[in-house]
Amino acid sequence: MSNGERRVCLITGAGGRLGDAFCRATYTHYDIVAVCRNRVPAAPSQEEWFVDPLEPDRAVPQNESRVFVVHSDLTQPGEPERVVDLALAKFGRVDLLVNNAANMALHPLGVVDGDAALDAFTPVFTLNVEVPLRLATRLAQRSWLHDDAANRANNRNIVNVSSMSGPEVFGGQTLYGTSKAALNKLTRHLADEFDEFGVRVNAIAPDAFPGSIATTKVVRAIVELDSGEMTGTVFSVVPPSGPPVGRHARMTGA
Repeated sequence: MSNGERRVCLITGAGGRLGDAFCRATYTHYDIVAVCRNRVPAAPSQEEWFVDPLEPDRAVPQNESRVFVVHSDLTQPGEPERVVDLALAKFGRVDLLVNNAANMALHPLGVVDGDAALDAFTPVFTLNVEVPLRLATRLAQRSWLHDDAANRANNRNIVNVSSMSGPEVFGGQTLYGTSKAALNKLTRHLADEFDEFGVRVNAIAPDAFPGSIATTKVVRAIVELDSGEMTGTVFSVVPPSGPPVGRHARMTGA
């Protein structure tokens, strides 16, 4: 169970660049369910135990703030449901769901170059759109739906990690960009529906990181959304001189 003081965060793609950075930066702030397929985040986890070699019996702080690693291929049948059940069994609740896992398949020669793009359609849309929908739906059905007072009191919410490839057009990113545009639309629909039981839903659409913006800036954007009151918005996380963001809200900075 959660220690009651920390918020409980379920984050997918925890072994990737952003997931790893989020876990390392916030593992003392959240009780984290870190979902990863292969690589694990470089934060203390239940898979290890820390000992001070000079004082083996002394308590080590890292043992009090370990992330709970769950290995899963979320594209497989039943896996999102298993992850939700494990998170609820471990901590009793989820306050923040971060849908960060993504299939970033690119096709620099275009969709007409053989069947590569056609063959990639289902894997890309399964992980980038269906899995966030399934996790949000199952978490609502199994925990949030009839707990509206606690949802509002605990400011429970979802942050979907989208991309500037959603509103913009970049070569070779037809499938990836289209899936992120679908995730943006999904975000707004979920926000409208989940508002009834007090759960907020937003998305961040970062520019390329760590190239255009620092990964730490994207981590801060997630934490800011978790602590805020906004819902139904896609926030573009771009440098101050970044591209126009259309109807998106905008977070700037290094």
